[in-house]
Amino acid sequence: MNKKFAAALSGGAVLVLALSGCSDDEGDKVGDWAKTFCDQAKPQIQKRADAHQIIISTAADSKPAEIQAADSKAFQDIADADRALAKAVEAAGAPPVENGEKVKQDAIKELNATAVAYEGLKKQVDALDPTNQQKFADGLQGVADGLTKIEKMDQNALSKLEEGQLGQAMAKQPGCQKPTASVPPKASASPNSGSGSSDGSGTGSDPSKKPSAKPSAKPSASKSEE
Repeated sequence: MNKKFAAALSGGAVLVLALSGCSDDEGDKVGDWAKTFCDQAKPQIQKRADAHQIIISTAADSKPAEIQAADSKAFQDIADADRALAKAVEAAGAPPVENGEKVKQDAIKELNATAVAYEGLKKQVDALDPTNQQKFADGLQGVADGLTKIEKMDQNALSKLEEGQLGQAMAKQPGCQKPTASVPPKASASPNSGSGSSDGSGTGSDPSKKPSAKPSAKPSASKSEE
């Protein structure tokens, strides 16, 4: 069941992958803005990657309660990260590019809207009944459909920041590079998997359960753009 989430979330990595394309020389002001933003964005980009890995690591044949706990935590973590990214854009100020103030406001608006949407998915997942596997599967399909729509919002959230000279400057910053998830894939089942979610945040957070999972690809997009 969670393969649908893994496929949809992989597209969300475009938010980061677009920052790692080719780059050329840029002005000092643009480079300074990119450094200010990316330094603040780095832990949030990592948090998103970890959340993606939690979902991917929860195998399609895991128990409903395990999938529910993993997805609920991941959706909340992504929502928190998107809100923090919006604050990072606001703190960095208007980028020194054409229509910079509008670019800033649009990015903040989109990131906050995406955070609200992910929290809506969390509530939807939390409301599912894991004791009825068929109903749970049907409900999870509805969540997956909603995730597909949110993924498009996610890709658009920072699209204007990633364009032209500004995007090239961000691509040079370590904080805006595509991260490697710090949550390792689970390779074996746990005899007593817990259903509660961890309250860990930031990098290196680990779910409090151990879902039965097959090793899978890291949460990176299947394609990148220059």
